Amino acid sequence: MLRLTRAPNIAIAALWVDALRHAGIAASVQRYFLGSLAGELPPDQCQPEVWLTHHEEEPRARELLDNLQNVPQRRWLCACGETVEGGFEQCWQCGAMM
Repeated sequence: MLRLTRAPNIAIAALWVDALRHAGIAASVQRYFLGSLAGELPPDQCQPEVWLTHHEEEPRARELLDNLQNVPQRRWLCACGETVEGGFEQCWQCGAMM
């Protein structure tokens, strides 16, 4: 087994592992319940970790996580002239749909 990364919280760790598994990469979350010990143990030792079952899947797994963490932002120009950024599909200025 190989530790791929630490996650900021258990929800993010679960999402990353789910995405890896969906891509056919065997992964699991370790340190699932240590968050409650933060304060008694150093906080960086209590973060959930994403582990791979097979070492040879590391390059593909790192690429997938990088793509998940660095999603390009959309930007489109509405007919009213307003530039709309992010995940919005409706213009905040006039209400028109993308």
